[in-house]
Amino acid sequence: MKTIPILYCRNMKEAIDFYTLVLDFQLKYQQASANDWVVDLVNAGAELMLTCLADDQKAGINVYVRVNEVDYLFQKYVSRGLVIPNNPDSPVHNGPLNQSWGMREFYVTDPSGNTLRFGCEM
Repeated sequence: MKTIPILYCRNMKEAIDFYTLVLDFQLKYQQASANDWVVDLVNAGAELMLTCLADDQKAGINVYVRVNEVDYLFQKYVSRGLVIPNNPDSPVHNGPLNQSWGMREFYVTDPSGNTLRFGCEM
C-alpha cells in the first residue's frame, strides 16, 4: 500500500516550479505540464499529486515527510530559493528545531498554503 497526498494549488505553474526547483521533486510523467489539472510528482520514494481543481481538494493541507538528514535538506532548500519567513510565531518555518516529541523538524509552506513538515528522529 502507498499513500499519495493530493495538494490543491492555485497556480499550477507556480506550484510545479516550487516543488521541482526548490524541493527536488520531478514530474512523474514527461508529458505533464502546467496546463494540466492534475500533475504527479516524485522524489525518491515520495510521491504527491498537485491539483488545480477546487473540488478535488482544499488548500492548507499538512503533509509529514520523514527524512534522514533534516539540517542538510533545509540548507539545500534554502540554497535553491526557499524563503525563510522570519516569523517568531512559527520558528519551525525558520529552521530545524528539536521538538519535545523526539523529532527534529522544519516546515515549508508552499505558495498555495499547504505545509510540508520535514522531520527525523533525534
